Amino acid sequence: MPSLPVGHSRVEESPAPLEEMGSRVHASQPKHAGIGPPRSPPSPNWLKKLFTDFITFTVKLVVKGQICKEINKLADILAEFIQDTAADFLSDGGINVDIGVTTTPVIFANYIESYHKGLTSYLNTTSVINNSVFHPNQLTENRMLYFWFSDEVFKPLIAAAHQDGRFQLNISSEEVKALFKTSLSSTQPEYIEKCLLESASPELRVWSSSVPTLTTSTMGTSVWAQATGELYCGSQNKPTLFFQTNVTIDVTASYADKKLFLHGKPQEIFVVRAELPSQNQQIYDEAQIEFIREAVDKIGIPKVLSVLQVEITRLMDKQGANLFDIINPEVLHQEGYVVTQMDFGFPHHLLVDFLKRTLQ
Repeated sequence: MPSLPVGHSRVEESPAPLEEMGSRVHASQPKHAGIGPPRSPPSPNWLKKLFTDFITFTVKLVVKGQICKEINKLADILAEFIQDTAADFLSDGGINVDIGVTTTPVIFANYIESYHKGLTSYLNTTSVINNSVFHPNQLTENRMLYFWFSDEVFKPLIAAAHQDGRFQLNISSEEVKALFKTSLSSTQPEYIEKCLLESASPELRVWSSSVPTLTTSTMGTSVWAQATGELYCGSQNKPTLFFQTNVTIDVTASYADKKLFLHGKPQEIFVVRAELPSQNQQIYDEAQIEFIREAVDKIGIPKVLSVLQVEITRLMDKQGANLFDIINPEVLHQEGYVVTQMDFGFPHHLLVDFLKRTLQ
């Protein structure tokens, strides 16, 4: 088993067993294959029959050998085609993922199995992965397509997205006011109430101020992020409220109706710092700190997840995922890796592209 691959795919199919196409060739052997004369009087056509049977045996052997070669060739073409398609799918802007195979794809009786690098490239820097936790028994054989991803694939990908400024969100005007109408148990500070009532166009800006980290387990993918926010109330020069929080949340994913859904369960929310820049004042009051913490929990996290799932779906659609008929997809979270398994229908245009490549 190779030590480096951290991405893995398996395509299930239903060919005839390879054993019947390889060395187990059943051919009609001539009864009289010896050098000496036959013991019984030969028929006038025995030599012709010997020659014909020999030719039949040879042709069957050659044809079956050629079939095996063509199947292997087709498997390589299919693996390369899926790889190229997936490479386009995982790349966006300046962020690219090298999913080149680490070994030749292997054909089994019912599926094709391939191992991939999963190396993220951004700003002329490529991630390094030193080991893999993959084992074949982590995948079953009852679905058409499987993708196996380790945390080591996602970590540099998330770091690149952070550096590229992908984790930023600006919410303005009526949407801000609507969000703060969410029922909270803690008392809303007076300066926020005044901001929402008197400002014509309040704006909330939120971004990741440190590279998020993740760890996958059977409970989901635990994500740690440091989120910073600023609330502007009319003046764009100085925010009314500044806050910085450390958030740990368990995230699970599902896919239905050609849309990705993210489900979050906050585990810990800690307010690192809060201040009123317009008044040059730090916030130490426990009631105000609790309001910020609860607002992040019940307003901020659901909003960020809803935006993320829409943006990831948009990115998937941009790369053509919505053209597939994805049937009963499942995202399974395990210790250190995620398995995505599904049945699917091959879109017509990709089938045409694949057949063109096959016939070249």
